[in-house]
Amino acid sequence: MDLQLKGLKAIITGASKGIGLRIAQLFADEGVDVGICARTEADVRKAVEGLKAKGVNAIGDVVDVAKGDEYVAWIDSAVKRLGGLDIFVHNVTASPSNPGLRGWDLAYNIDILGAVRGVEATVPHLKQSKNAAIVMIASISGVMSKALPAPGVYAYGAAKAAVISYGAQISKDLAKHGIRVNMVSPGPIYFEGGPWDRIKARMPQAYEDALKHCVIGRLGTPEDIANAVAFLASPRSAFTVGQNLHVDGGYMQHVAF
Repeated sequence: MDLQLKGLKAIITGASKGIGLRIAQLFADEGVDVGICARTEADVRKAVEGLKAKGVNAIGDVVDVAKGDEYVAWIDSAVKRLGGLDIFVHNVTASPSNPGLRGWDLAYNIDILGAVRGVEATVPHLKQSKNAAIVMIASISGVMSKALPAPGVYAYGAAKAAVISYGAQISKDLAKHGIRVNMVSPGPIYFEGGPWDRIKARMPQAYEDALKHCVIGRLGTPEDIANAVAFLASPRSAFTVGQNLHVDGGYMQHVAF
């Protein structure tokens, strides 16, 4: 299926590795010009080089989303360098490995305020697009009462719940301006160096438990999430508004009414 993404412009936060990088790579494969940010210069540089090799305009900078003014200024700069904006993907997240109040502070500033600042900074630009879309990367942790194995899971889950609620509420207003907002909630996603790679090494029983609950027989991959994001961001998904798509291999054991 032609997703009709070619020629569009996208910004993806936290996109130097893992899910964010795979989203950026898939967009580039579809002919989308991409702007990415992350906190590690070497990772950003390597990611941008790979994206440019796909034949698209790709830019990337070191940005700490928790620093609000810096983040908003970067978005405006990225839009100018891309020559416009059609898609904003709020992917950056605070690691659930941060315990105590530190974890809550990071989750609030990165996941929640990162979403709010990102939306408020991109909406004026997205209003100029004929194919405008926002996709928020949340988590099934945002709708689960059973915590996943990590010290900061309560902050992580609460922050993701806030992102889901925020996205659903703004979707009704922004749709009037031609901007579609949807959320993707990944289940356990495995990639080398990622959270579930560490859980596999340090808490093998928790890993096996997650594997058992993914009824499809495996943990997810960044590609699984990128595919969902690409569809929701594309004109092919033009009638989809305010939805929270669980991409979890059947991990969630409930009927989603």
